[in-house]
Amino acid sequence: MPEKAMKCKDADELMALAKAEGFDITREEAEAYMAEPADVEPDSGQLKNVAGGGCCPDCKNDECFENG
Repeated sequence: MPEKAMKCKDADELMALAKAEGFDITREEAEAYMAEPADVEPDSGQLKNVAGGGCCPDCKNDECFENG
């Protein structure tokens, strides 16, 4: 569904898609989703943290397993 959701032109279209797919979302949730930039990709540090490779996003500790 994420690919379909990214193609929606407005919150109403997203809400209809969600309903058709068996999801119940509020207008506020749909509008918040539509307001997010679709082409933003995380940088390598963010990806590492999401994958469990970092202790925190802004770690400056030289003894950290990520930096050590």
